[in-house]
Amino acid sequence: MARTRILGDLLSSLYGRWPLGGGDRRSMADLCTALLSSGGEVSGLRLSAAILGRYQGMDDEQKLAFFTFLNDSLDIDAARVAGLAQAYSETPSTENFAALVEAAEPRRQELFRRLHEAPRATEALVAARVDLLGMLREHPELKRTDMDLVHLLRSWFNRGFLRIEQIDWHTSATLLEKVVAYEAVHEIHDWDDLRRRLHPRDRRCFAFFHPAMPGEPLIFVEVALTKGVPRSIQGLLAEDREELPAEEANTAVFYSISNCQKGLRGISFGNFLIKQVVTGLSQELPGLSTFVTLSPIPGLNDWLKTLDGDARAARMLAGEATPAEAESLAARYLLEARRPDGFPRDPVARFHLGNGAIVQDVHAGADTSANGMAQSSGMMVNYLYDLAQTERNHEAFTGEKKISASRTVRGKMRSERGNPTSAQEPQEV
Repeated sequence: MARTRILGDLLSSLYGRWPLGGGDRRSMADLCTALLSSGGEVSGLRLSAAILGRYQGMDDEQKLAFFTFLNDSLDIDAARVAGLAQAYSETPSTENFAALVEAAEPRRQELFRRLHEAPRATEALVAARVDLLGMLREHPELKRTDMDLVHLLRSWFNRGFLRIEQIDWHTSATLLEKVVAYEAVHEIHDWDDLRRRLHPRDRRCFAFFHPAMPGEPLIFVEVALTKGVPRSIQGLLAEDREELPAEEANTAVFYSISNCQKGLRGISFGNFLIKQVVTGLSQELPGLSTFVTLSPIPGLNDWLKTLDGDARAARMLAGEATPAEAESLAARYLLEARRPDGFPRDPVARFHLGNGAIVQDVHAGADTSANGMAQSSGMMVNYLYDLAQTERNHEAFTGEKKISASRTVRGKMRSERGNPTSAQEPQEV
């Protein structure tokens, strides 16, 4: 154990001094081949650090060539896999199974594993995936390599490795600056704005961290402790609002959830974070009885634009709809607008409903910021988390695509005259 720690410390110090590529003149393809062939711990770590160092110094064209090499040269041998699958089908022995499993895994997966052993490699590979994601539009064939990298990242960022931390006004300035930079829902305008979200007794912020990236939050959620369910973000974040003693609150409002690492796109942390925060706050403040979000509806206006000839949609887009009309259209969108696969069109709805929440209520004039007006004509929605029902709701949503919704929201949807009958009735709660 001590030997491993000393070796890691030594290599970590060396890694910081290695020039790009570690002074090795071999091509990236040769370095990768050598790493896959390496049997020594020290030589493998040196090669891993050299490859990552070389990669960091590449331009966009060179990075594309690198990922193309991984995609094409380190792929599976499909004909060999087919033959081994046939052999295993005929003789399901342990030996045939082991041979099939080995052949079915692309060699680039093993390369990523060996690269991951180098010091600071986790952060480097997450950053490399950002580059890869940027290439997929023009080079969709690279999706195979992305699938392999995501497969490994999901293992490396397993919930068991994550730790939750509360971020407050006394957190280091470096981390607070990252909260400001990563905030993706409601822009933090200055330090006074940040202080209003972190310092008062009725405000909380929690984040997930990974031990290999200790200074980098993976995701964070901002929470307001209130009396009753809020109807607007303006009121929740107002400069002159009256601070509420935390022990007097009966509602916890999740009003902003921000994913921080683009390289971890597609790897879900939010569901674990929300449920852990609900559990923790319930223990800290037994008076809390309601856990809701105040969430944006990012796809609403784009959907309204598809309703040709709908006078209400036209008025809403022009900013002329009544609150009742706006809420009716928003309820219809959330409960009826679907993707071809049958799941809700709205991405935020898919996230919360997939976690087992219900659509609780919709509010007109809830976000009058420029972004709020542009994406949803100022509409926002509450998703309610009832831990006694989340598992049932989750199963109904993922298995049968049923949307759990309150009577309030169903009533608002039905109030819209001429609203077509839904092909699949939302679940009443």
